[in-house]
Amino acid sequence: MVRGTCRLAGTAAHRTAEIARLRKGAPRRLTAVTLALAIGAAAGLPPPARAETALDIAASVIDGFGPRDPHRRQFGALEFRGGLQLSSSDRNFGGLSAIHVRPDGAHFVAVTDKAQWLRGRIIYRDGAPAGIADAVMAPMLGPDGKPLTGRGWFDTEALAEDAGALYVGIERAHQIVRFDFAKGGLAARGMPIAVPPSFARLPANKGIECLAVAPNAGPLAGALIAVSERGLDAAGNVRGFLIGGKMAGEFSVRRKDDFDIVDCALTPDGDFLLLERFFSWRSGVAMRIRRVPLTALRPGAVLEGPALIEADLGYQIDNMEGMSVHRAANGETILTLVSDDNFSLLQRTLLLQFALVDR
Repeated sequence: MVRGTCRLAGTAAHRTAEIARLRKGAPRRLTAVTLALAIGAAAGLPPPARAETALDIAASVIDGFGPRDPHRRQFGALEFRGGLQLSSSDRNFGGLSAIHVRPDGAHFVAVTDKAQWLRGRIIYRDGAPAGIADAVMAPMLGPDGKPLTGRGWFDTEALAEDAGALYVGIERAHQIVRFDFAKGGLAARGMPIAVPPSFARLPANKGIECLAVAPNAGPLAGALIAVSERGLDAAGNVRGFLIGGKMAGEFSVRRKDDFDIVDCALTPDGDFLLLERFFSWRSGVAMRIRRVPLTALRPGAVLEGPALIEADLGYQIDNMEGMSVHRAANGETILTLVSDDNFSLLQRTLLLQFALVDR
C-alpha cells in the first residue's frame, strides 16, 4: 500500500594496460576526441558553463511490497525494507536507469536515460526510506565540456563506481565513458574508454545495460564487468565482457524465460547479482534478481544462478532498471532498486529497498 508524502591501479595498472591494448583497435573517434582536447587546451579555451538544477522530489511512502498482503515482509531471499513513489515538477526528472548508493546508505547518484545526473540523499525513518533530500540534476558532460546529448549519446543506461570514478554505459552508442566524479562532481567531463571491438556488433537498443567493477584483490583484478541487455551469442545467451584486469575476454549469461538483463551489482560477500526484466503486452512487466558467485566469472563462462526474487505487477514494481548494493551499519546487505518510468504518465518512478536475508 502507498501512504503519505513527506546504481582500471596492482589493478589500475592492469586496466590501464588493457585499455592501451584495446585502443590499438579502437574506433577512430577516440583519436579525434584526444586531438580535440589537445587543441582546446592549447588555445586556453574556458570550460563551457554547466547547469545544475536543485529540485524538490515528492515521495509517497510504500509500506508493503505486496498490496494484497501489506504486512508480509519476506519475498524469496529478500526482506522488504520499504519504498518510495517519486515525482517532481522538473521536466528532466524521470527515466532513472541506474543508481549508485554510497556506503553510508543515504547519498546516491543516479543516471537517467536522457544523459542527466541525479544526485541526492535518502531520508530514513525507522530504517525505511521516507523521502529524498538535497536533490540536484545536471546534464552529463562530454570531453569537450558540452552535454553528451549533443554528441547523440543520450541513452545512458549503466553505472558503476570505482575509487571515486564513475563509469557510464551508453547503450545505443556502444560506448563506456569514465567520469572523475570525486574531483569534478556533476561538472566532471566524461572520457570514453577503449572497449572491445565486438561492442559494435551489439543490437542498437539492446546493448550495455550493466556495469560493475570487480574487486582489486580477486582473480579479476579490478576488471570492468559489462553485460548487454539482449546481445545474444550463437547459443542464445546474453553476452558479457571483462574489460581490463588479468582475464579480459567475453562470457555469457544463460537467458531464461525471455527476461532481459537491465542492471547488475556486486555484494560485499562476493556475489554477482543480475537484475532482469520481462515485458509483454499481454502480461505486463515483471522483474527478477539472480545470483551468481563472482568466482564463476571468467572468459568463456556461461553464468547461471538461482532467483532471489521474482515479482510481477501484483507487487509494487514498475519498469525496474537500476540496482545498487551496500552494507548497512548493522551488517545487513541492502539492495536499492529504481524504476524507469519512460517519462510516461502511465508509469511510476519507484525506489525500493530490500535486505538479503538468506545468509
